[in-house]
This record gives sequence, C-alpha cells and structure tokens, in this order.
Amino acid sequence: MTSASSDIRPFRAADLGTLVLLAWLARNEEGGGRTPCLLACSLGDGPDGPEAGSAAVERLIGDLGLHIGGEPVDGTKRPSLKVGMLVAAGQIVLQTPHVSSQVTPPADWLQAVEKLGYTYFMLTTRICPSTGPRRPVDGEALAVFAGSPKTTNAAAHAYLPARSLRM
Repeated sequence: MTSASSDIRPFRAADLGTLVLLAWLARNEEGGGRTPCLLACSLGDGPDGPEAGSAAVERLIGDLGLHIGGEPVDGTKRPSLKVGMLVAAGQIVLQTPHVSSQVTPPADWLQAVEKLGYTYFMLTTRICPSTGPRRPVDGEALAVFAGSPKTTNAAAHAYLPARSLRM
C-alpha cells in the first residue's frame, strides 16, 4: 500500500527566521487622528531561507485563525483570537502560541495606542528586506516595503486590542 505524501509541514518557529515588528502611525478614517499600525514579517533568515520563511508565515497565519486578504478580523470583539499585543514599559510584545517578538515603538505611537486601545495589525508572508542578520532595512526602503500593495495584499489583517500588565 502506498500513501500520498503531503507538502504541508507542521509549524516550526525556526522556519520563520527573525520575526520583526514595524510600528508606524497612519491617518485614521476620520482624518483628524492617527491610527497605530503594526506590521510583522520575517527576514527570511531561517535555516531553509526566504521561501521557507514565507511558507512558515503562511502556516502561522492559518494556525492563528487568520486569513490572507479580505476584511480585518476584529480582535477587540474576539477575545479567543490566538494573537495578542502586550504594551508595557514602552515596548510592544506580539504574542502567539508559537512565537513572540518585541519592539520599542515611537512615543507618539504609544500615545495613539493608549488613546484608541488597539492597533491595526498585519502579518505578511512577504519577506522584509534586510541589511544582514536580524537587521531590517530602515528609512525610505522600509517605508516603501511596508506601504507596498504587494506587502499588504500578502498579509492577514486584524485589529489587536492593546493589553497591559495589571498590578
């Protein structure tokens, strides 16, 4: 008896390589305020390279109950969402059952997320450009990457509530 092999592998965090977070502010729909945005992406520096990193992000998206494209999932109304954001001591920590990542956002980003109570989150299968191990590009090249329709169309979208530590 023969069995068909499957190309689907279980999720392995190592396949992601470095998962980076990029935080910026965008004008909200009303135009008078600023919406804190958070993009998570792989640098593609895992042991099997960029293609495996992109595939790992796609598996992670599925494991989190998200989908690529379409309307954003409203995590502010869905407490069972498997991805969350902790804001503490000037840091953002993105938490999933498989991996976590953190970044220090600008002070105005922290003020905006405190005011709104959430961030607009994207997790993209597109590999972030890099200048070396664990070093995403910066400046204009990073803005072009984050704002590209190729990046946003290859992403899962969600509103993540800002959670904090309670003493």
